[in-house]
Amino acid sequence: MRVQSEQSPLVVHTDGSRAWGGQEIRTLTELREMRRMGFRVALIVPVDSELARRGKAEDFPVHAISSFAKFSLRSWLELFRIFTAIKPTVLNTHSSEDSWMAGAVARLFRVPLVIRTRHVLAPISSALSYNLFPQVIFTCGATIAERIVSQGVRSDKIVVLPTGNDENRFRFSMENREKVRSMYGIGEKDILVGNIGFLRRLKGHPYILKTAAAMPENYRFMFVGDGEERPALQAMAHELGIENRVIFTGHQERPEDFLSALDICFFSSHIEEGVSQALVQGLLNGLPVLACRIPSTMEPLSLIEDYRLVDYDDVPAACQGLAELVSLPLRDPQRMTRQHQVIAHRYGLQRMVKILVDTYDQYGVRCLS
Repeated sequence: MRVQSEQSPLVVHTDGSRAWGGQEIRTLTELREMRRMGFRVALIVPVDSELARRGKAEDFPVHAISSFAKFSLRSWLELFRIFTAIKPTVLNTHSSEDSWMAGAVARLFRVPLVIRTRHVLAPISSALSYNLFPQVIFTCGATIAERIVSQGVRSDKIVVLPTGNDENRFRFSMENREKVRSMYGIGEKDILVGNIGFLRRLKGHPYILKTAAAMPENYRFMFVGDGEERPALQAMAHELGIENRVIFTGHQERPEDFLSALDICFFSSHIEEGVSQALVQGLLNGLPVLACRIPSTMEPLSLIEDYRLVDYDDVPAACQGLAELVSLPLRDPQRMTRQHQVIAHRYGLQRMVKILVDTYDQYGVRCLS
């Protein structure tokens, strides 16, 4: 880690979200890496947000705001006080409300570099704030960039910056594979199909359970993660009579251990989100993938060989896709190495950091330490 000084540029991220998911994980990842590179970093987030709690736990300066509410005088005054006190060099906004408010305040305070990050593929409500406040718009994928340009956002502002995933952390490990499979009673002849991520409605997990019910007994299914949909999914597994073949691990801080235990990743998201970190992590681990056909998912899959695409809720197609993937040489070292290298080149942590530092440098923001 490079040494920080009071002269080091201050990179501040804002996010109006109170939840915890891929967007918030991405924000903390950038903060960690920029701090490691010698930048000073900080967060401006709602006082009761998960980012506030986790940011403090990692010793990031957290400036709490009651909320990002455009029609709240209190919120505006809080932002003005924070900007007056900390004087950011770089501001990076993430959600709709904080992008409007913090973006406007940053321009008033003449912050040298204002950035907005667009994480999802869903349509934007207006191009105005994108064109008005930031000099740079980071998008987590090329398909997101194409979408917002088609809605009126200036293309010359956009930099495609895929979320960086640690290419060393998300490698296949035989030790972890054996440990996790033993823990859950997965036999050598069992095919373990898994999904890593938060158990939320848009992730399409019922499709996996319907497919599980149609597959032979030697197919086991594992959900690594937690969320509000877990009770409903467990009830559905019981109703389908497959609870003995479905494992709910709950939240895991080390998903890489569980990725190594899998034979196939079933990525069931079917609503237009961004490029999933969980999907990229599975690809770095060398897994073949069965995925729903959406543009943001097809972006990383286009780089590899071992995948099948299906339409959401088409159970026969999913069964056929799993059968075709099982016929491949699963966990073949050469295939896994080749896949890891090509995914790391596009979606690795080192590449994300390089693009960040290069972008800052273009606007005269650089660490000299």
